[in-house]
Amino acid sequence: MNRTRIAAILALGLSVVRPAGFAGEASPAASSPRMLWADSSRNGRPFSKDPAVIELGGRYLLYYSMPPSTNQALPAGWAIGIAESPDLLSWTKAGELLPAQECDRRGLCAPEAIVIEGKVHLFYQTYGGGALDAICHAVSDDGLQFTRDASNPVFRPAGDWTSGRAIDAEVFPLGGELLLYFATRDPEMKTQMLGVASAELRSDFSRAAWRQRCSGPILKPELPWERRCVEAPSLIRRGGMLYMFYAGGYNNEPQQIGCAVSEDGIRWRRLFADPLIPNGAPGDWNASETGHPGVFETRDGRTFLFVQGNRDRGRTWFLSCYEIGWDAERPFVLWDSDQFPMKPLPSGS
Repeated sequence: MNRTRIAAILALGLSVVRPAGFAGEASPAASSPRMLWADSSRNGRPFSKDPAVIELGGRYLLYYSMPPSTNQALPAGWAIGIAESPDLLSWTKAGELLPAQECDRRGLCAPEAIVIEGKVHLFYQTYGGGALDAICHAVSDDGLQFTRDASNPVFRPAGDWTSGRAIDAEVFPLGGELLLYFATRDPEMKTQMLGVASAELRSDFSRAAWRQRCSGPILKPELPWERRCVEAPSLIRRGGMLYMFYAGGYNNEPQQIGCAVSEDGIRWRRLFADPLIPNGAPGDWNASETGHPGVFETRDGRTFLFVQGNRDRGRTWFLSCYEIGWDAERPFVLWDSDQFPMKPLPSGS
């Protein structure tokens, strides 16, 4: 795609429309997103973050972060939950990935899943180590039972621009490589920004396979609404362009969702000066934030963006989903698509 075409996309801009809200202290469901789900099994409160969705074996699988459990018999720290659905709307918990290695003994979270040659590769971060947190890898045949990489953690960044921390993994195949996007912080641990590494698609994605592809951030906070944080990248390809949905602002500042575009996956330009998806109005389910996007494309080409949100400053966290439309290669939000939810997948597909 030439520069003229990119400039035309950037010039389109965006008119942000907020979903209808409600007043008072009604339940979160009163703000009427078509999907609103959370797992309350860990501490009795609905609390799920960092959604990532794939299709496998005739069902959709949702990977998400779970908070520390109040059950003292379980390993301490954050963990990863797995839910399944026939239609992207109704979800049932199907499994967990708990701390099991020395590197994740304090917790693990922020999962990213991809299916490569029939196997599910899960990338996730350690939790609780501050600047020492890093990206780990596990693989599964069924999407539920995972074998962890013995070399975990498989990646952390290097250079005087970063603290060495790596969180919020996103992977995307491009050419013969798998690109690994990550969020990191500056050496003072104040500003969150994005970097990228790569490994050959035919590799095992263990620690030795990864090569850092940047000597500085590929995207850092610059707009007022991004404050001091850009994180949680999630990619999709449209024609010859790559689109990155990302979160700006730390949790509940509020965090909101933006979009950037790239031809090569390394150099990125923002599409909009304002959030693509802002936090909700007072009383909405996402009044405190709409954050940590996870984009998913169905086999028939529809685009869904899964998000996290809450309205109580993080006491609870819900997962929801918006359908994304495309107009002249510009994404926009179908706030109330009458074709969502999805039809169930055919049995055995």
